[in-house]
Amino acid sequence: MGGGRWRRVLSGVWRSIAVWGVSTVTMLVLAGALPDFQLESDTGDSATRIAVTAAAGAGVFGLLSSLVWPLLVRALLLVPALVLGLLVFFLNGSLLLIALRINPSGRGEAAPETAVVVAAVMSAVASATGGALAVRDDDAYRRRLYRLADRRRRRAAGQAGPSTHGAVFLQLDGVGHDVLEAAVAKGLMPTLAAWLGGPRPTHRLTPWRTDWSSQTGASQLGILHGSNHDVPAFRWYEKDSHEVMVCNRPTSAAELQRRAIRYTGDGGLLTVDGASRGNLFSGGADQLALVLSVSARRGRENRSRAGYFAYFSDPANAVRTAMSFVAEVLREIGQSTRARFAKRRPRVGRGGLYPFIRAFATVVERDVVVAAVIGDMLAGRNAVYADLVAYDEVAHHSGPRGRDAEKVLERLDRSLALIAKVAEHAPRPYRIVVLSDHGQSPGETFLTRYGLTLGNLVRAGCGLPVPRKAQRTHSGAEARAAVRAALRRPVEESGEGHLPSRRRSEPIVLASGNLGLISFPDVPHRMSREEIDRRHPALLSTLANHPGVGFVLVRSEEHGGLVVGAHGSEMPVDELDDEHPGPLADFGPGAADAVRRTHSFPHTADIMVNSWYDPVEGEVLAFEEQIGSHGGLGGAQGRPFLLSPVALSAPLGDATELVGAEHLHRVMRRWLRECDGPQVPLAARPNERAA
Repeated sequence: MGGGRWRRVLSGVWRSIAVWGVSTVTMLVLAGALPDFQLESDTGDSATRIAVTAAAGAGVFGLLSSLVWPLLVRALLLVPALVLGLLVFFLNGSLLLIALRINPSGRGEAAPETAVVVAAVMSAVASATGGALAVRDDDAYRRRLYRLADRRRRRAAGQAGPSTHGAVFLQLDGVGHDVLEAAVAKGLMPTLAAWLGGPRPTHRLTPWRTDWSSQTGASQLGILHGSNHDVPAFRWYEKDSHEVMVCNRPTSAAELQRRAIRYTGDGGLLTVDGASRGNLFSGGADQLALVLSVSARRGRENRSRAGYFAYFSDPANAVRTAMSFVAEVLREIGQSTRARFAKRRPRVGRGGLYPFIRAFATVVERDVVVAAVIGDMLAGRNAVYADLVAYDEVAHHSGPRGRDAEKVLERLDRSLALIAKVAEHAPRPYRIVVLSDHGQSPGETFLTRYGLTLGNLVRAGCGLPVPRKAQRTHSGAEARAAVRAALRRPVEESGEGHLPSRRRSEPIVLASGNLGLISFPDVPHRMSREEIDRRHPALLSTLANHPGVGFVLVRSEEHGGLVVGAHGSEMPVDELDDEHPGPLADFGPGAADAVRRTHSFPHTADIMVNSWYDPVEGEVLAFEEQIGSHGGLGGAQGRPFLLSPVALSAPLGDATELVGAEHLHRVMRRWLRECDGPQVPLAARPNERAA
């Protein structure tokens, strides 16, 4: 055994002894502070005997945590992930009770509830001590992080890592280009500021423009699979199947992925030794964690839940995440209470389960995804794409530029710093790309401003009865479906709009941020303006002339696609351009092309409604209960960012701007080729092709 290897062994032994000593002291302190936790017999013991009991108890607890805990977590992979997080305290306390029972000294006992507290504190202290010692030694730091990697993959990789670069794509969900620039300027994101600043910046910042459907489903499908054709919104009604498609519903996500693979003929961006983490779609990757499109599957081929094992197999990680989860719930309750008492406007309800949903997105999802990315890099995988949804979830309810959202950006920057640090210890060099899938536009809700939902406005225009009590629309934040998938609950959104009922002639009204979709389910084809006018003469004028509506898109038998605005303003989509925008004048460059493309989709709704937009303030009116929204045209929601290493070719190439998620897919394919790795995309595997 070489001298360097001996030094690493001795360093590891010394660290283990140090952690054991700190755990022993922690146990002694807790025994003195907690009345239901004792380390001595009823008749009393000497200080030496008590210290020996504490040392033995700490050693047995540490041994059980190392040997038994991974087996427990693997056995509990069948338990919903969120439930596993809540079981962490109970399981850790149980291990402590067992440690006290089999303690060689024969002393020590604790009440069950006290054991939970003692175990949590000891795990947290041991994690902090081990981490602090490991960071002082690069080799030790790397070995500690290796525990997060896939063990089977690590055992197989006996040879040196590849010399070519790998690529890590980190998606900060919902962070607009302007928001990122402001955060960097204010010092909220020092890691990104360092990459962009200085005499020799390592990265460049480029804005890009989304499609009309400015939301994660359309953007991520286009980025990962090269096509978001026929994705008109976040949710829409398909007349041929009589179903509502929802991008964050597992069954819908799986179907959209199958359609994209069939449309493009390839498996996706990550087909060659790739990993997909926290995404709606797999991108063709073999390694999956928290991927919605596979979460509905059952069987051995679904490895999405295995990502939890890599993280929760470390009891210190499990306890730290569980404690952070509780702290985040309390933080949200405090922030929402202050906002309510201060009567801030705009404001939406943040009660019910929302504090737990936010905590899942900002803590559990973040920790598991970051740990999975770290494991992927240490395993030397070729390409990794990960989505961090924390900012998007908070900004929906607190506003995209509020202090609550800024705090999330600070924590995300720390995650980026950790990933960049790990890249220094990976077996191959990595190029890290940071991007967003869309931004968010602020503004109060349509319901708050006008006292009725879009669905009730449509009913009024159709001459149908309108409920006296206005109905609240469902919030379509991406994290909600991830939580429901983790709990194994079906993602059903009964409050998302007016769905088919006893009278199939009634319209279906769905909301996707500030984009509304209206369909008549009893008509098998996409209705024309002329047909709509014959059935409901007042409907289109009611919508187009409402002050909360920016424009309406319908099909015309005479003109094809037709954009209708207020006061009789209308223009065929084929005649729209940036010089002659017609009713789209306020929505800026590219709006005409985006509307024209969506009009060509087979499943575009009978009537597409985009809300009012204030180009001065950048505000829109969401048809959902969100004060930071996205999904349609108007403002920052359609202007995300792309932060790429200068070592890669400029993303624009010969183009003047980046337009559409499919364009980003082509850019990323080029970058993977530049990394001198395998060529992508590959042909889809037989089981990935749509039937």
